[in-house]
Amino acid sequence: MNVDTGITSEVFTIKSEIKLIDIFNEIIDKKSKSVFDYIESLNLDINTRIVVIGTYFTGVGIVKKLSEKYTNILLIDIYPHLEDLLNSKIGGTVKNPVEFSSDLSLIYDGNVVIDTTGFGGINVDQSSKFDVDAFIIEDPVAEDNDELLANKNNIHERLSSVKSPNKGIIKTKGINTKTSGTMTLTIGVLTNVLDICLEKDGVLYSACEMGFFEEIIFKEKNIEKFLKSVDKQALKVSTINPFNCDELIIREISKIKTDINEA
Repeated sequence: MNVDTGITSEVFTIKSEIKLIDIFNEIIDKKSKSVFDYIESLNLDINTRIVVIGTYFTGVGIVKKLSEKYTNILLIDIYPHLEDLLNSKIGGTVKNPVEFSSDLSLIYDGNVVIDTTGFGGINVDQSSKFDVDAFIIEDPVAEDNDELLANKNNIHERLSSVKSPNKGIIKTKGINTKTSGTMTLTIGVLTNVLDICLEKDGVLYSACEMGFFEEIIFKEKNIEKFLKSVDKQALKVSTINPFNCDELIIREISKIKTDINEA
């Protein structure tokens, strides 16, 4: 546990050892392991062509996990600069080589397709052209607690238009967030922990290092700056009674579950 004195010697600042990138990676790992297990259950050849559509962040984690076994993986994203995430610590490390392309015509190049594009991504018409051995899609909705988001969600239409004997939905939930994105879940973990900290006797206040990183990634297109921004301790708490705040973060992360639901 990292403990410093605060404004006076009677007030302490406790800091998590866990960094923001650690929370991202724990959540990404839950998703990518579920996908890996599903793909492995299909008993496919290790050279089966696997196409993953969408990098941020589920996609990059999935291709890195699949690269532990499979040798013919293509990651497709309309943002070319996101290729830099393949060489980052986000989502693990690449074992077998992974191709990257921004050419959307290549989404039909695989025997297995994994669509992580969520809201505003691959549409129903594009989906209807898939005729593959397996098709997996990530549900961008988490807890089904927002009517507008539910009405916006078209993954079931996309899925029903696909021709495939094996269809699955990546469903991630557990901490009452509205959506299942890794960034959303990370913010959910931290805001829940902030509330828990505030309820503890002796706590003056707490703060997390969360920023609006989408602007850095998609507006500034600066992956190096993003990686530096998330390599920071996730939580700091001012208290007269020090405690292990990492345990609170770990407990919230453990509530998050990912399943592949057959469709």
